[in-house]
Amino acid sequence: MGIRVLIADDQAMIRTGFRLILSAEDDIEVVGEAADGETAIREALRLRPDVTLMDIRMPGIDGIEATRMLAGEAVGSPLAVVIVTTYDLDANLHAALRAGALGFLLKDAGPALLVEAVRAAADGDSLVSPSMTRRLLSDLPPPPEPDLPDSLTSRETDVVRLVAQGRTNAEITSELVVSMSTVKTHLSSVQRKLGARNRTEIAIWAWRHRLVH
Repeated sequence: MGIRVLIADDQAMIRTGFRLILSAEDDIEVVGEAADGETAIREALRLRPDVTLMDIRMPGIDGIEATRMLAGEAVGSPLAVVIVTTYDLDANLHAALRAGALGFLLKDAGPALLVEAVRAAADGDSLVSPSMTRRLLSDLPPPPEPDLPDSLTSRETDVVRLVAQGRTNAEITSELVVSMSTVKTHLSSVQRKLGARNRTEIAIWAWRHRLVH
């Protein structure tokens, strides 16, 4: 079965654009749309989509509060929500993650990252726009000396560097000249060895260990 997606955004052109991008993928189906927060909550509870793409600024209930009502700590059966917004603000990112969002993307992130964020959220993983991740990582001081686990292979280290640079899986396959399944295998191995839950934690680890600057 494909990944079922609900799109919540007050701009019809944005909803149409996202629908066209996602519907072009064989494994993704757009099952509904909402133009305001109240409708987004109602449709999400009715349809139980695998992933809800949620804008922040919408009429009535905003996207952060709608996310909290669908995916917050108090929700018994939380849904996977990815915030997609125009506003590149750290406060929005922190608020979204606290509300229970699995991902945070800017609307100009591009089709490839949108698709990857949907697939990641459907798998229970998280993806944050690379520009936001890099800015947040800049506040993390690296250790005085690198401390790399001996168990990481050279190719896994290459994958870690590229993830930390904000590359999508498709871009990693192109740069390393390997298959998509190979990249996913490397990522699963890296997460297990580093104890990382998602790509953002891999990027943080790479920054702290000076694999990227």
